[in-house]
Amino acid sequence: MAAGDYYEILGIPKNADEKEIKKAYRNLARKYHPDVCKEEGADERFKKINEAYSVLSDPQKRSQYDQLGHDTFTNASRGSYTGGGGFGSSGFHADFSGFGDIFDFFGGGFGNRGYSGPQAGNDLLMKVKISLEDAVFGTDRDVELAHTEACPACDGTGSETKKLVNCQKCGGTGQMRQMSQTIFGQFVRMSTCSECGGRGKIPEKRCPACRGSGHTQVRRTVSVHIPAGVETGMRLRMEGYGEAGDHGAPNGDLFIEVYVRPHEKFTRKGDDLETFVEISPAQAVVGSVVDVETIEKRTVELNIPAGIQHNTALKIPGEGVRRRGKPGDLLVRVRIAIPKQIDPAVREMYEKILEAEGSRAPEAKKGFFSGFMGKK
Repeated sequence: MAAGDYYEILGIPKNADEKEIKKAYRNLARKYHPDVCKEEGADERFKKINEAYSVLSDPQKRSQYDQLGHDTFTNASRGSYTGGGGFGSSGFHADFSGFGDIFDFFGGGFGNRGYSGPQAGNDLLMKVKISLEDAVFGTDRDVELAHTEACPACDGTGSETKKLVNCQKCGGTGQMRQMSQTIFGQFVRMSTCSECGGRGKIPEKRCPACRGSGHTQVRRTVSVHIPAGVETGMRLRMEGYGEAGDHGAPNGDLFIEVYVRPHEKFTRKGDDLETFVEISPAQAVVGSVVDVETIEKRTVELNIPAGIQHNTALKIPGEGVRRRGKPGDLLVRVRIAIPKQIDPAVREMYEKILEAEGSRAPEAKKGFFSGFMGKK
């Protein structure tokens, strides 16, 4: 099984549809689930299968994965801290959606448990504005993040002694049973334990620093790598940089949503960039050579062919968006600018051109009374 490409991990082609992805995922999940497969490394394979499915089953994530490539996509998901220690996250994000009958296949789903176990932390969403240049070439950006981390005083346990004990109120189940008698018989109502919050465990001695929550609010400077080729609306996932989870559970993820600011000279069309250049009618007729500034601030000579028409696009290869080492092109729209004021000598030349074409210029306008007297 390949250690990298998600399509190879699931054993499907890159044009596989949703049904093929789900079918391959279920077959592999049944085969490599740790409760069934006793082969060495089955647990790691099972994680990779889930990681691949969590991306390819989501249309938006799959689109980003196909556009950015495996290395760029996964590197953007890892991230790093610049202002403090990291979380030590493995980078694995399990997605158990679609398991359905798989848990029935293994004999007994999770719904039978009274205690749901430690809860993962919530995800965070942050929006970042970047320039078109940053979207074309990629950039690194430091952003300020406020979130919860594991309390350093109690290692996230919420207990001063760093030990947890069974909740006496619910007996460690995390749920309370309330029984009432009705005319139809006994009615049992299940609710989350108010003492342990459904965890089944409580601190042996409440930590004074975090008041038993196990979390503390902090501000961090996070270094975000924005890969070349990102577009407005794309989200980069930094695993483990969301809110802190319960003790023993993973942290949530931080999603960076990118917004690319409009550029005064360039617009983006997929992997191509588009700009414009103005030329005179003479340049359009005879042809010319003009200088065009690229988004990289380099000057490139562009040949204007004779007889070019207004709004024609000429291509400069390789001066577009840099994505996975395959840059797009720069399209230059040619605009023929008609001068409003013209030098008399130049006007005389245009008049001669009109004569050569068999046309003539309009006569100079006379005053109102001159026209009237002329008619008389």
